[in-house]
Amino acid sequence: MSAPERIPPRNVTPGAASAELLAQGELTVRGRIREASNAALFCTVAYDGQEAACVYKPVAGERPLWDFPDGTLAAREVAAYEVSEATGWGLVPPTVLRDGPYGEGMVQLWVEATADDTGAELLALLDAEEPGPGWKAIGFAEVGRGRTALLVHADDERLRRLAVLDAVINNADRKGGHLLPTPDGHLYGIDHGVTFHVENKLRTLLWGWAGEPLPPDVLGVLESLQDALTDGAPLATRLSGLITASELHATRARVNALLTSATHPEPTGDWPAIPWPPV
Repeated sequence: MSAPERIPPRNVTPGAASAELLAQGELTVRGRIREASNAALFCTVAYDGQEAACVYKPVAGERPLWDFPDGTLAAREVAAYEVSEATGWGLVPPTVLRDGPYGEGMVQLWVEATADDTGAELLALLDAEEPGPGWKAIGFAEVGRGRTALLVHADDERLRRLAVLDAVINNADRKGGHLLPTPDGHLYGIDHGVTFHVENKLRTLLWGWAGEPLPPDVLGVLESLQDALTDGAPLATRLSGLITASELHATRARVNALLTSATHPEPTGDWPAIPWPPV
């Protein structure tokens, strides 16, 4: 199958209407996204006079992962969207689990990003020992011929919120290419298949706030999320159909731990802290 032709969304913005479009619309496969490690198909979806571009990842195209033996990547992607929506931050594009041309899979609204679609304006390599104003240090990276540079990310509240979301869902693979800033100033994160593990798997480029206090507004969101994850609450009920009972329990425990510490998590040393490749 050929590489996808870019087809920008029409008449649709992220929200309840786009979620209905994704769930009810007719999917038409336009091409395959070759960079994806699992089957990812670029599609259009049409319903009730609306049409949008989207990504369809069929469960049948997933490669088994030894450390994620339960459930599916597609279901975890949808679970990440559900948690994102519960925060009110809207960090994950509308995502649904539905049937498609190649069976059940995840369908997510296509987001057209600024820059080069890699979050480049949010990440940088500096020939310096310390980050300058507006930047947070991640660590030193080899840049060839024995040289190193300081890898940094922007001191950006949108990224801070995404770092908190990743800590809640236990994201094991937050790379630079998963950061999608849009022309209207919004920031989305994508590719959440390796999330919700019961063990600590947090692996991310967004370590710049590690150990720092969580802002009061973030603590307020976490308190609301704590309530939303209680047994019988609508969010908890939806998640129970997407991840295992143990994974749901671990998610509650991570939220509780963040509220107890009131700080951003720090690398533990038990797991590689930065994904490879980082972009």
